Amino acid sequence: MRSPGYVIGVDLGGTQIRAGLVTPQGELVRRTATLTRSHEGVDAVIQRIVDQIRQVMEGVESQVIAVGVASPGAVDVKNEIVRFSPNLAYWRDIPLGRRLREILNLPVCVGNDANLAALGEYLFGAGRGVDHLVYITVSTGIGGGIIINGQLLVGAHGYAAEIGHHTVAEDGPVCKCGNVGCLEAMASGTAIAREARKAVAEERATLLRDLCEGDIWRIDARMVAQAAQQGDPVAQDILHQAGHFLGVGILNLLHIFNPQRVILGGSVMKAGDFITRPMWDVIRARSGAMYLEDFDIVDAALGDDVGILGAAAYALTRREKAWKSAL
Repeated sequence: MRSPGYVIGVDLGGTQIRAGLVTPQGELVRRTATLTRSHEGVDAVIQRIVDQIRQVMEGVESQVIAVGVASPGAVDVKNEIVRFSPNLAYWRDIPLGRRLREILNLPVCVGNDANLAALGEYLFGAGRGVDHLVYITVSTGIGGGIIINGQLLVGAHGYAAEIGHHTVAEDGPVCKCGNVGCLEAMASGTAIAREARKAVAEERATLLRDLCEGDIWRIDARMVAQAAQQGDPVAQDILHQAGHFLGVGILNLLHIFNPQRVILGGSVMKAGDFITRPMWDVIRARSGAMYLEDFDIVDAALGDDVGILGAAAYALTRREKAWKSAL
């Protein structure tokens, strides 16, 4: 029997605002998108969020039970405040939940986008059937979320599970967060491109020089994967190093959280075995056998819809608390 009503998931990104009308079973019924244009100011962005919500709820307004918003950056989930988002100009200490509730007169809950993606995969995607999981997205940066006993781990203020910013290389490069040797600084698409540009600048023998046509700033992780697939040993070594450090990161998470499953998403994972072989080598060599019992690593299932569906999942699980906080 299908549950009545809908929730709305909003994926607030630095480039786009995407919204979807979602059933409690995770079916994405209707979606819309617009450019964020955060340079036009906070009020303009909030109005665009409202416009997207109203578009997807048109004709079913009375059946919408809650709204969830997935925001990049640091989110105070208790107070529904976006504390800081490097991808959104002027966004500091914005009470997004309160402002949307006042306009929409609906329960609204706001969370970090990577955390909510983990919840979306848990409820609607590759995490179904397990109650302890880690979700990691490896793209330009590295983010993620953690589910423990079927609950999203957010920490005291909502800043937990910054998977990309735990240290995996004590003498590694400085990360954009200011820390040294973060997982993101060692295994992200940005890290892979950095190492590839360095290799070309050092005049190492590599196909990357031809692929970038002499302009090293054209090199990205996708180009490195292309060179690796064509047999380029330098590109393969760079991806191997990234996979090694991804394995170190997962190993740490295994020992701390003992998950049943790790879910991997993001564009970098399209490099396939060049990343996953060294990743598994580290995990198998360094983890105790007991940690690998009933454990697997799988691909993310929700694709580009993970932001919308993660926000919708958060709305489903938090709607009563979100509504009470508005009273």
